[in-house]
Amino acid sequence: MNDDLASLHARIDRTNELLQRMLAEVAKTPSTHAIFVDAGYLYAAAGRLVAGTEDRRAFDLDAEGLIEALIDKARTIFADSRLLRVYWYDGARRRIHTAEQQTIAELPDVKVRLGNLNANNQQKGVDSLIRSDLESLARHRAISDAALLGGDEDLVSAVEAAQGYGARVHLWGVEAPEGRNQADPLLWEVDSQRTFDLDFFKPYVSRRTVAAYEGTGLARPAREDVRFVGAQIGAKWLGARGREALAELLPGHPYLPGSVDQDLLVEAEGLLQYSLRGQADLRRALRDGFWEYVQTQY
Repeated sequence: MNDDLASLHARIDRTNELLQRMLAEVAKTPSTHAIFVDAGYLYAAAGRLVAGTEDRRAFDLDAEGLIEALIDKARTIFADSRLLRVYWYDGARRRIHTAEQQTIAELPDVKVRLGNLNANNQQKGVDSLIRSDLESLARHRAISDAALLGGDEDLVSAVEAAQGYGARVHLWGVEAPEGRNQADPLLWEVDSQRTFDLDFFKPYVSRRTVAAYEGTGLARPAREDVRFVGAQIGAKWLGARGREALAELLPGHPYLPGSVDQDLLVEAEGLLQYSLRGQADLRRALRDGFWEYVQTQY
């Protein structure tokens, strides 16, 4: 009898030891977050806020710059967490990528998911894609936090599914000029919500009018010229801020903090006398030049 009790106690002690080891390993595992962007909501709400219209044909949206700004925001909000990726949900005829969607899909840490676009230019199937990804990632413990940029009431089921597996869902929105542009049931369901204002979106949305600097008559600059300007600005930035600022900047590569990225854009446009808004390839060349210079100086 005493031997049986001793054996039972030994097994219990062994089980407790294994549990403690498992909990210690879990505690060391970094939290992970992902950003889910309903592009239909984003274009409509940001267009209305900045350009005064929801018609995509009437304005340009710098998706690359905005995605980097969202990643930068997430890095601040989820300070002890790492980014899994950004999921970008949009519609397309027969689910065939447009040129803009192809450019977005080529960005690092970005996954483009396409629903259908009907004859009235309405997205179909996007909400179900968001739900499928949210639920799958939460179920497999791939994420602990989800930042959802959207406003449709149909997303409530996606939020509930992710929360059912223990993930926290944070609703992000675009400031509405008047009223709300997100459904109340969605606001009630999420774990937290925050709204980004005009100042946040203004650098990334511009009306399709006469291009800035068009009157100069200058041709579109070559990528290498833009890259060189990026390196020039990188040298100026490093000289003004020093190596300590560089040490803080490097862990974020290949992304730049929103404020640095916007300063880079504005200064480059001034030097080139050419607008880089809505030109993802030139924006990328500019950032590449900046990074190439500052990394060699570390």
